[in-house]
Amino acid sequence: MSAVEVAGHGEDVDELLRLVRRRGTPAEVLDWLGRRTGAHVAWIGREGTVEAATAGFPRRIADALTEQVERLAGGRLAAATTRVAGREVRLEAFGGREPRPVLVTVSASPLPREAAALASQAGGIVELLSRASDADGGTRGYEAKAAQLRFAVLTALLAGDVTMARRMTTGDVPPLLNAERVRVHILHCPPDDRDRLTRTYLDPSGYHGPGLMVNCPVFKEQLICPMAEDPELGGRFRQGEVLRRLVAENEGYALGVSRPHPLAATGEAYGEAVHALAVARNSPGRLAAYRGRPSLVHVLPRRAALAWARAYLGPLQALPKPTVDVVRLAVTFSRSGVARLLHLSRTTVTAHCRRAEEALGVDLGDVRTRATLDLALSLTALQPDPADPAQTDAVQLVAPRLGELLRASPATTWAEIFLHPLRDTRHRDLCLTVEAWIDANTDAQRTAARVGLSRNTVRAHLRAAERLLNRDLLTTGSGVHDLVHALRATGGQRAHPPAGSARRARWSSADVAS
Repeated sequence: MSAVEVAGHGEDVDELLRLVRRRGTPAEVLDWLGRRTGAHVAWIGREGTVEAATAGFPRRIADALTEQVERLAGGRLAAATTRVAGREVRLEAFGGREPRPVLVTVSASPLPREAAALASQAGGIVELLSRASDADGGTRGYEAKAAQLRFAVLTALLAGDVTMARRMTTGDVPPLLNAERVRVHILHCPPDDRDRLTRTYLDPSGYHGPGLMVNCPVFKEQLICPMAEDPELGGRFRQGEVLRRLVAENEGYALGVSRPHPLAATGEAYGEAVHALAVARNSPGRLAAYRGRPSLVHVLPRRAALAWARAYLGPLQALPKPTVDVVRLAVTFSRSGVARLLHLSRTTVTAHCRRAEEALGVDLGDVRTRATLDLALSLTALQPDPADPAQTDAVQLVAPRLGELLRASPATTWAEIFLHPLRDTRHRDLCLTVEAWIDANTDAQRTAARVGLSRNTVRAHLRAAERLLNRDLLTTGSGVHDLVHALRATGGQRAHPPAGSARRARWSSADVAS
């Protein structure tokens, strides 16, 4: 390829700038320069390698330029010309930071003055584009690290460890961690919108005013947003006005909101927001605040229930803590969801669950077993009640059976109130479907066969039941567990799973659960 005269230099510069305004890439700029000058062009980056080049650029010439490129990159020369293999080679370095990138043009004869000037201008543009790309990469890296930190803070809060959350943010503690009370919002939206929303409302410190916006690692359509309730903290997220507006303006959005909770009880607030979101998604306004009654764990007599839970979980004490941590999540979320949450393989999660099953002598594939284990784990996770002096009593209670706890007045009263909306005569069909669904181990297809309905009708009944019970039944397991306990406490379901569904071990955990 031979060099050609470059006419209309001003027009060429205007065309080059138009290319940049159209978000042209360095490779596109080099191709344009090659067409305008008739030369082969290459861009050698700071690492000394060809990062972009026109088609047909003679790479063997680039290999022969190592010494000259090093001199220009190191700042000893600004530009140089040489001949290699009978070709005219022009090199020019750009930028003020060493090592500098170098533009190389290869032509049959020396470039005319106008063509050399155009090459210099194009090289400056490529350097600016490269610098902008590096800045964008740095910004993306910062955003990724900030998102990781926000997720870590949220994880600590969900575990009730406010001190750990503060330690993670030493030097720049977000306002949320100074709040006395927190309300969790969960926004349902298209997955691609989550990062955009997170960036839009990001403040200079990398947080979101007195709140956080964190992509849920388990459900790709959910954005978890804990927000301080303290009025003095202020900020753009006061009372979730922004999230409510987003729901009003976007048909595919929905929002579930918890009641206010102490900051250390963020995990409980999250559970309420999950249930509220299930109601919101089935409501015309796509917005719901939690109105449900407390879970069974909060109404059982504390000392007796804790004695049962400790006896039931006794075999787990011999297992590694990571196994218990995995199982604590696996009773509520799917195993693939737990794997994403903990950055483990699904095989590893399954291995932990199998180890717990063998220790307890149960089958975690059964919904009643998961409900029992979740209740025991939730009871042992409760903070001691300072108003109950009996908790300091050295006398150890004999552990009751779970059946005894569920037949006692606190549990039966709770269960009757919980199920009342569903057992209203107007919703008899829904009640029958829900009971059959639990009896079929939450398998919609089997439920459909039992009640003589289509699978879609079964799911429609379950969505209606979510709205009546103020519980999520189709996303996580927490609402299903309350339903299992309520049905059992009122005699609506068998006390035990179907025969043969559980693997029995030598230790009688299953008997303690009876």
